[in-house]
This record gives sequence, C-alpha cells and structure tokens, in this order.
Amino acid sequence: MMKGVHYLVTVALLALASTLAFAYDPSPLQDFCVAINNTDSAVFVNGKFCKDPLLATPEDFFFSGLDIPGNTENQLGTAVTNVDVDNLAGLNTLAVALSRVDYAPYGLNPPHIHPRATEFILVLEGTLLAGFVTSDPDNRLFTKLLNPGDVFVLPIALIHFQINIGKTNAVAFAFFNSQNPGAITIADAIFGSNPPIKPDILTKAFQLDKKVVDYLEKIFHA
Repeated sequence: MMKGVHYLVTVALLALASTLAFAYDPSPLQDFCVAINNTDSAVFVNGKFCKDPLLATPEDFFFSGLDIPGNTENQLGTAVTNVDVDNLAGLNTLAVALSRVDYAPYGLNPPHIHPRATEFILVLEGTLLAGFVTSDPDNRLFTKLLNPGDVFVLPIALIHFQINIGKTNAVAFAFFNSQNPGAITIADAIFGSNPPIKPDILTKAFQLDKKVVDYLEKIFHA
C-alpha cells in the first residue's frame, strides 16, 4: 500500500514540475533564490529577498514532517500542514508549494480560495467529496467523489472545499503552482474581518436577520 502511495505522490510532483513553464508566479532569472527575511528593510519585493547562492546549503531545500498526521481535534475536524516559501526557503521563485491535509471522520476543509494558485488534490486515504463553484453569473457547482489515487483540479481563485464523508480518517496532498498560494476562508473573511464589516452590509448582502449576523460575527471574533 505504501509503495503505491509513494508512487502516486512522485507522479503528482513530477506532473507539477513539468508545468512550471506555465506557473502563475514569475519565472526565475537564476538557478535558485533561497529566501531570507529582511525585516529591517523598508523596501518590499514581489516575493522574498535572496541569500548569496554561494551560501546556500542542502537544508535550504529540505523539509521534514509530512509523514506526521495533523491534529484534527477542532471544530472543523481538519488540519493543514503547509510547505511553502515561508517554511522552505528554497522554494522562493520556483512557483511550487504543497500541503498535507488531514481529515477526521466527517471533517471539513471549509469553502475557501487560493488567490494566487491553481490547486490539484491527490487523495491518499479515505473518501472525500470535493467541489468548486464557478464565477458569476453562472455560479455552477462542480463536485466529485474522490477515493485513494484520485486527483481533482481546483482552478485558481474559485471557491472550493473538501469534506470527508467516511467513518475513518482521510489524508490528501494538495499541490499548487505558486510558492505562496495564499488562502482566504470565506466565513472567516466575511464574519471575522478586522475591523468587522458593518452588520447592515452583511444583513443586506446575505438577506439575514441582523441578530443572526451579530451572532456570527461574535462567534468568528471570539
């Protein structure tokens, strides 16, 4: 079983690597650009500053821990372990990132978007229902039941979700064509914004009673 899992992950990584020429991030102008955090600079760049290539080490391109399940003991029953430029400096300018997603039984990865990346998800264990919604005016819902070995593509910046519909844990890997895909969880952004969106706006937008909006904003600001 594990050999099959390793094969699927390898195939997925190779497929993602083969599309780098069409990646969303700008193409690199050198072999690599290991990121450094220059917090003292008043200059912002589209990405991160690079260390001297002569000072790069194998550790700059290494991450360990994706074999460890995430803690799903939360209200949603999911845990996401990200590998992106923030914790793997060697990804800077390479237009690739990935995540491990663990799902408790009936765990939900709630509706969200990645503003800077297309995602494709590979299921390793369990059974997931994955879906995305197209933009206005159609707002079409596409869903698919995914079993181990199945892959589903989630187009850039479209609202999408996954839910574990099984009675056992599920595991999936998500691959992105950006070093920093970003994530905006819809409910958190709308009802948990800082500062809060005025209730009158949300009441009209969602056609809800103001008491319901006040309750939701209280929950998401707790």
